[in-house]
Amino acid sequence: MVEKINSCIQQYNYNTINCVKNSVSCSNEQKQILSPSFCANTQASNIVAPQQKVTLRTELSGKDEKNKYTTILSKLDRNGRKITEKLLKSGVLLNAESNDGSTVLDNLYKIVTEPRAEGLNAGVLLKDTVATIAYPYIITQQFGDIPKEYRQRVIDANTEGQTNLLSIYNNTKDINVEHSGTCVAASTEFKLAKQQPAEFARFAQELSSPKMSVEKTIRFDNLTDNTLNAIWLLNAFEVPYQTNNFRGAKLKFAPDKNAIIRAQIQTTNKDPWERTPLDVLMQSTFMQVGSQQSYNTLTDKRAGKFNQNDKGLIEFEKTFTESVVFDKNILSVTYQTVDENARLVGYETDLSTTKRHLIEALDEGESVILGYTEIDANNVVVNGHEITVVGYKTDSKGKVTFICNDTDDNISKPIEYSEDYLLPKIHHAALPQHIVEKDLQVVPNWVEGIDMYKQMRQCA
Repeated sequence: MVEKINSCIQQYNYNTINCVKNSVSCSNEQKQILSPSFCANTQASNIVAPQQKVTLRTELSGKDEKNKYTTILSKLDRNGRKITEKLLKSGVLLNAESNDGSTVLDNLYKIVTEPRAEGLNAGVLLKDTVATIAYPYIITQQFGDIPKEYRQRVIDANTEGQTNLLSIYNNTKDINVEHSGTCVAASTEFKLAKQQPAEFARFAQELSSPKMSVEKTIRFDNLTDNTLNAIWLLNAFEVPYQTNNFRGAKLKFAPDKNAIIRAQIQTTNKDPWERTPLDVLMQSTFMQVGSQQSYNTLTDKRAGKFNQNDKGLIEFEKTFTESVVFDKNILSVTYQTVDENARLVGYETDLSTTKRHLIEALDEGESVILGYTEIDANNVVVNGHEITVVGYKTDSKGKVTFICNDTDDNISKPIEYSEDYLLPKIHHAALPQHIVEKDLQVVPNWVEGIDMYKQMRQCA
């Protein structure tokens, strides 16, 4: 029966994005990621995509904001204070583009004045949140090792309730995560920090609070074409929600129950190039959303009804996650044609059209999360990975170089890919519908998801 179900899934899902890549060694210069001079040299000076237009406020208003600002500065070291001052002068600190209207300042203040979840440190979370908002390229998906003093606790948590000795043995080994499958979640975290700093700060504050969850109100028409289909999606992904009316719902996002252990470990035992406690909470939450609440941070594995692989998120799951996190109608466009044997056999459109789609989205201020593939000598897809395109530049001959962020390369700054290298590798990209619809007839991803679920039910 399992083989039959997997065979049916294969008709719709040729490949799961696994995010297994070789790490890249970095120079000592690249390791100075929080140095102001490094940030000034490596921030988006090469990125030509304009930022979204928002009303900037760069001066504190009233005693309340001044008190919050003073309190936050008192909890930071010299470098942190300088970064926070720059966030104020740039308009980021008082940005209020969040789901509840709170500012970055409001949420940073709550981090240091209200209780945090057990084992989490308010000072560490404040520093990490400030640094990530100021320079999102420091986000990584690299798991840390498990120190000796935590190991038995982790084993006990991962084998809780099990009696089969073989299962206990395997689950004991599974806690040593060498290659992370959280590229979709880490890319979502990066995009949230880069494009919506106030919402990112709100997520950071709520997820690290004792309740370890964040509520977000979304519109149904940012998910599907009608209310019933939107509710079907929410039920299928098992996201807790309350309907406000026929137009939207209040969703509850939370990390998996084991995320707190990983976050506690990273609070006291974070090594260079490993995830921060904030990265752990964010990525676990987004993995939970996409995997139908089936993720386990201790093993970086998931279950769920839409994916036969236990690592990463597939395109359908990634699109749903991005749609609800950003409360935006995300259209996932598939550019590569892959047959039932996972062999790349062609493209849905010419590469110049793909390039135009990316550039138009970037010109509108959108960062584009896309999935690319790696193929062998027989054009069979052997791996996939998600990255974020944040801008581009054009040389004198009209050739485009795309500016990208990769959360799995151990390089805490933008990287560049020529159009000749990147475009043929793109399997799918999340784009505004109006950019694509004049060139391609794209079936919304949720429609394909519903069809896939029906086929799976028939197979079962």
